[in-house]
Amino acid sequence: MAALREQFAALPPDAPVRLGKRTSNLFRFRPPATGPRLDAAPFDRVLAVDPVARTAEVEGMVTYERLVEATLRHGLMPLVVPQLKTITLGGAVSGLGIESSSFRSGLPHESVLEMEILSGDGRVVLARPDGEHADLFGTFPNSYGTLGYALRLTIELEPVSPYVRLRHLRFGGAAEGCAAIAAICAAGEHAGQRVDFLDGTVFGPDELYLTLGTFVDAAPEVSDYTGMGIYYRSLREREVDYLTVADYLWRWDTDWFWCSRAFGVQHPAVRRVWPRRWRRSDVYRRIVALDRRWRLSARLDRLRGRPEQEAVVQDVEVPVERTAEFLDFFHSEVGITPVWLCPLRLRAAHSWPLYPLDPGELYVNVGFWSGVPLPPGASDGFHNRRIEHVVNELGGHKSLYSTVHYPEDEFWRRYNGAAYATVKQSYDPDARLPDLYDKCVRLT
Repeated sequence: MAALREQFAALPPDAPVRLGKRTSNLFRFRPPATGPRLDAAPFDRVLAVDPVARTAEVEGMVTYERLVEATLRHGLMPLVVPQLKTITLGGAVSGLGIESSSFRSGLPHESVLEMEILSGDGRVVLARPDGEHADLFGTFPNSYGTLGYALRLTIELEPVSPYVRLRHLRFGGAAEGCAAIAAICAAGEHAGQRVDFLDGTVFGPDELYLTLGTFVDAAPEVSDYTGMGIYYRSLREREVDYLTVADYLWRWDTDWFWCSRAFGVQHPAVRRVWPRRWRRSDVYRRIVALDRRWRLSARLDRLRGRPEQEAVVQDVEVPVERTAEFLDFFHSEVGITPVWLCPLRLRAAHSWPLYPLDPGELYVNVGFWSGVPLPPGASDGFHNRRIEHVVNELGGHKSLYSTVHYPEDEFWRRYNGAAYATVKQSYDPDARLPDLYDKCVRLT
């Protein structure tokens, strides 16, 4: 920690401060960075796991892959494990995260007990829900490193069983499926069996699956979707399935949900020769980054005479009672399939200032990741801006990990600019760290 503070102090006093990271799960592609960067690579350790208190002390750059490996040795897991292996704990807390336990455990930042944060003015402060730096603790989620960087965190853990039993339930439409989500989340069970995990996959307007996961101590057989099998396809093929708890947590990573198909990795011939160690979300993301940098796909589309594509890579939260309306709009005007569904409800009885979900409200995260042809004469951002507008109409919120198209006044209205400005002035008065709007929209 002292070395990082020395790096910070060595920067020219007017130099912007940026964090050096080896991996990223953001989908805001900006020009290659120039200038000095803080080397955060050493902050990637699990410092301690306390199986009695069910807590872990970790550094901010540790990936969930390493964190889960350490906690499972003790029969424990973080309360919410985002679905991609190289998401870091600090990233999930400052940029939000979600998974199929979120309907009962909220979002990753809600299981944080305390954080040591390197703020924009060079201090390292200990932030807790109460006390001197409670304002920074509360506004850190959804700040994306613009208020400071988490160096060390203490988080809650929960016990696990060795296996997860999956039930895949098919529904004939969004209204029926969303009603089932509300009922299952309210009861915490379905057909007399406890539900520990819940998410959904939409293959079309009349084909929606909910996957109900339950911890179990034994399994008659265990599936493996890291080889030739492909997890999302199994939803249509099996009503009941079993995975080890580790394979369940990473079930979406091997094929980046279903997006590995863009690289041909789901074709049996390609899959046989594509090394298993490269069947990972971070590998695919690096390929996409290179493609975006050199615009290879766009050039190929022009050569083939195809219409220009707009990247529509977003996650949005919509109240469960309005989710069917959103899906009807989405199928009609956007048309990406499959679509991921993940219900969530805040654990806390209060909202978090920079991402103001309503306490007690059940939301459904809708995730969609692909390209959509632009209508003739439309400019890039056409579909994404339309989605933002509809989400707002339905009382929802949009995550900021990808492209954002809100005008500045609307952005600050939706993400509590007044609260952000107050904390920014307290912990980064000289604006050494980027501004949230600049980082998310202007891409500076």
